Amino acid sequence: MAVLNKLTSQEAIELENKHGAHNYHPLPVVLSKGEGVYVWDVEGKKYYDFLSAYSAVNQGHCHPKIVDAMVNQAKTLSLTSRAFYNDILGKYEKFATEYFGFDKLLPMNTGAEAVETAIKICRKWAYEVKGIPENKAEIIVCENNFHGRTTTIISFSNDPVARKNFGPYTKGFVKIEYDNLQALQEALENSNNIAGLLIEPIQGEAGVYVPSEGYLAAAKRMCEEYNVLFIADEVQTGIARTGRLLATCGNCTCEDKNCSGTPEIKPDILILGKALSGGAYPVSAVFANDNIMNVIKPGNHGSTFGGNPIAAAVAIAALEVVRDENLADNADRLGVIFREELAAFAKTNNLVKSVRGKGLLNAILINDTEDSSTAWDICIKLRDNGLLAKPTHGNIIRFAPPLVMTEVQLRDCIAIIKKTITEFKI
Repeated sequence: MAVLNKLTSQEAIELENKHGAHNYHPLPVVLSKGEGVYVWDVEGKKYYDFLSAYSAVNQGHCHPKIVDAMVNQAKTLSLTSRAFYNDILGKYEKFATEYFGFDKLLPMNTGAEAVETAIKICRKWAYEVKGIPENKAEIIVCENNFHGRTTTIISFSNDPVARKNFGPYTKGFVKIEYDNLQALQEALENSNNIAGLLIEPIQGEAGVYVPSEGYLAAAKRMCEEYNVLFIADEVQTGIARTGRLLATCGNCTCEDKNCSGTPEIKPDILILGKALSGGAYPVSAVFANDNIMNVIKPGNHGSTFGGNPIAAAVAIAALEVVRDENLADNADRLGVIFREELAAFAKTNNLVKSVRGKGLLNAILINDTEDSSTAWDICIKLRDNGLLAKPTHGNIIRFAPPLVMTEVQLRDCIAIIKKTITEFKI
């Protein structure tokens, strides 16, 4: 079979199963085209994308401004490594740091790389600024976290699928219950070697678990009291997904000097990825102010591709789209409609136990056990009805469409979801 021959869905799936590692369990649909909120399979069937590549495609598939920036830069200069300067990285760093209100950023490629970068920065700060004895620094993390799948990150995961048979594990992490201020207080009191708190503002992979009102602000104040860095992993929640530019920053626009956000929960270290490029290219970044970021010196950390010209050009365009198309406001408004409609529906249907989320990061809890196939089977039926979503943690279905969605499109999707669940038979 020639590589460029058009494949059927079954042929494409068989090729992946035979020649690719089985490290994912995709929904059985083979996509070949995307535009805005829509994707098409190889047979030409059209679907609403209600996953957005795990919130990487917030700006919609193949946004013309982002694609143009990528193509134009690729035709000019694609990669220099950081052995030399290039003429676009500094522009990106200035634009992005002003956009989010930080002094500096360290550019990387993937979300997991950015998390690893933040851990290294936090530890180095702990030894050189806070004065923790070398190799004694500890970082507080939360149960049911998802920060990536590198060896260090899975060391503080409690997901057995991610952890089992990948040890020995990296030390230096203290695990506490999420959304539990007493547990955080005890962890801070019990050790003088706490360097940071690494936290997701909303636990996406855990099933879109939204913490209690005021939890993040209180956690930030406690970190300040104990001179501990508050590290926000906004790889999934950032870039307008939750109805604000950052889930940790109120309704902040950040590039505006008259920021209306809540400064008490501005992270000391901010981790971004995914939609930082609109899904067009691997781009991630770690943001911090000079008093933290200046601990990093030449040779301490880096990446051949981190900060390359294409990534820089794409990220500027992606952030401009978020700003110019008011995607945070759109996500906020549509998210309210989605949760109100599905919550009302849940009162009439025993299969939907609850609805939760913020902005356009939402989930429904299916009234069945975690080890059941019900949520998966519902997603198969949703696919048949023209909408693509995916379960997480067995009995939870995550719904996260591109933020360029219109109200008309959203209400069409709500109708599909209601119809599918109403007609579903266990």
